Amino acid sequence: MKFTKTIMAGALAVMVGATPALADLVFPSLSYRTGPYAANGIPFADGYADYLTLVNERDGGIGGIKTQLLECETGYNTEKGVECYESTKGQGALIYQPLSTGITYQLIPKATADGIPVHSMGYGRTSAANGKVFEWIFNYPANYWDGASVIVNDIIKANGGDVKGKKIALVYHNSAYGKEPIRTLEELAKKHGYELSLLPVDHPGQEQKSQWLQIRRDRPDYVLMWGWGVMNAVAIQEAVNIRFNMENFYGIWWSGSENDVIPAGAGANGYKAATFHGVGADYPVFADIKKHVVDTGKAAGAGDQVGTVLYNRGMYAAMLAVEAARKAQEIAGKPDITAADMRNGMEALVIDQARMTELGLPGFGPEINVTCASHGGPGLGAIQQWDAAAKTWSLVSDFGPADRDVLDPLIAEDSEAFAKENNITPRPCS
Repeated sequence: MKFTKTIMAGALAVMVGATPALADLVFPSLSYRTGPYAANGIPFADGYADYLTLVNERDGGIGGIKTQLLECETGYNTEKGVECYESTKGQGALIYQPLSTGITYQLIPKATADGIPVHSMGYGRTSAANGKVFEWIFNYPANYWDGASVIVNDIIKANGGDVKGKKIALVYHNSAYGKEPIRTLEELAKKHGYELSLLPVDHPGQEQKSQWLQIRRDRPDYVLMWGWGVMNAVAIQEAVNIRFNMENFYGIWWSGSENDVIPAGAGANGYKAATFHGVGADYPVFADIKKHVVDTGKAAGAGDQVGTVLYNRGMYAAMLAVEAARKAQEIAGKPDITAADMRNGMEALVIDQARMTELGLPGFGPEINVTCASHGGPGLGAIQQWDAAAKTWSLVSDFGPADRDVLDPLIAEDSEAFAKENNITPRPCS
């Protein structure tokens, strides 16, 4: 298993006198620049890498220590993802961002045993939001169940508060990822009275004729999509082919990038997707990235993805990791933190709007306050919509809450079952 170091601090600087040099802060990146999901994996990996480069070039690292990225190619393959984890974990890894629900499920017991935190930001096992059970796993600022509820809330709002008798179809990637929202949508259907139909799509998602023929026959009022990679673009094109109303077609945040809508041209106009962060490049941090990273030839890619949805998401993930590392240094009282220190920093992470503004990301996302009991963050989400003529996404709603009355009991039930199956005694949290 090969891995490449895409950010190198170079030779460690010689410190004054006999003070030994401190090792870099190591951030592995389980990326996929190849395979059927590469078009989506590349911009995320670039955003993650470029932010860490920015921190090195502009700030001199985190607390005076440079960051080092260990990038390992997974091809979005769970087995390769585990191999990447095993080959990098012993090199000072502070945190893993698997970018795959399948890989995350496999790493939960491994990383917990090894004492290395995992941040499955907006994906992975939803009940990992319960920090009493999942001490080393975090999924802030929102999870799949939050996303499902946010979408349903938007549909309810569009129907004047009443969706009883409406038909909603879920087109989903036939994997752990795609199946995550099903239970939540079923419970919300019981509460609000809509009819739910389930339409799985097998990997990689290029063949969907039968699913869309069924949609044309059943005529659901709304279609929701939990897709990734080529599956998204194919689904949107199939929706165009049967003249489905794009205003009533919603994707989760992994089904809402430029890659998903541009291939369908004007037909994709009006398509919507959930999001847990802002859109576009109109934030001061991007000027810094251009100055210190892109213009100096240090960008992970060609620099043409800056400001796109998935580049922004990768950058956001890196920003959260960097801020957690800063907090870890503060708590530990030293700059050379360990993975255990990093976990403590993640669990004490607080990012308010004032800090977002300092980071050059004013209003980019909701405030985050992680605690011992809650590793899931605020669970807020917004709706973005595609303008095909302008080729831009725009937020068409504020960041709003998910239905906690439905979701919190589901999280408690699932996490408690996991604890029982794995002989875990939930820790007390004051």
